[in-house]
Amino acid sequence: MPSGTLKTFQFLGLTFDWTTIISTSTAFVIVLALGIFLSRRLSIRPGKRQNLLEWIIDFTNGIVKNQLPDRSGSTYRLYIFALFLFVFVSNQLGLFLEFGNDSMQVRSPTSIPLITLTLALMSLMVAHFAGVMKFGFVGYLKNTFLAPTAALFPVKIIDQITNLLTLGLRIYGNIFAGEILLNLIAGFALPNNTFNSPVSFILSIPLELVWQAFSLLIGAIQAFVFATLTSVYISQMITKE
Repeated sequence: MPSGTLKTFQFLGLTFDWTTIISTSTAFVIVLALGIFLSRRLSIRPGKRQNLLEWIIDFTNGIVKNQLPDRSGSTYRLYIFALFLFVFVSNQLGLFLEFGNDSMQVRSPTSIPLITLTLALMSLMVAHFAGVMKFGFVGYLKNTFLAPTAALFPVKIIDQITNLLTLGLRIYGNIFAGEILLNLIAGFALPNNTFNSPVSFILSIPLELVWQAFSLLIGAIQAFVFATLTSVYISQMITKE
């Protein structure tokens, strides 16, 4: 994990750090390449790649269908599919491609709070937009913030802020903590580790493998939870109070 000063650059008066840009771009490229690879040469008799793609689509469509059983759910299937795939790849990126130095490195984008909160904000914006499209702007305001009574308006505002923070920070906490522990375990295998013994080196190898497998599972679960909660928030916005 980076412990030094991150390399940054200025653009239109805003400050960006290279770790965030490179990590997010790497995840995007992997998702794009995966989509192209799996969708090539589609046929009536699908092969292994097409079967995998169809399984992922059916899986994410199932998430949407459970929360949005009517025809309105079809509008958001592609978004949930892309969101799930990006979050899943981002969660796993640090397990296989983490490298760099203290000032700039590639790691899981979802171990960066700015990225997870941005994804959460984007999902909530999609949900609120769905409410506007369903009821119109005035109807959306009444249904979201003033129903069943206007007295609950402050509570509804707090609820939306809480949704943003919990959706973004939940996945950040899980992935960041997993990468910290992986680095700690890997440190036991280094010659200059605190214990500096062959025993720590031998024990670190199976521990690293076990925790990587566990982190792989956690990353998949967190991608599922993120996609599911996004579907839940969309459902809440288009359901009459």
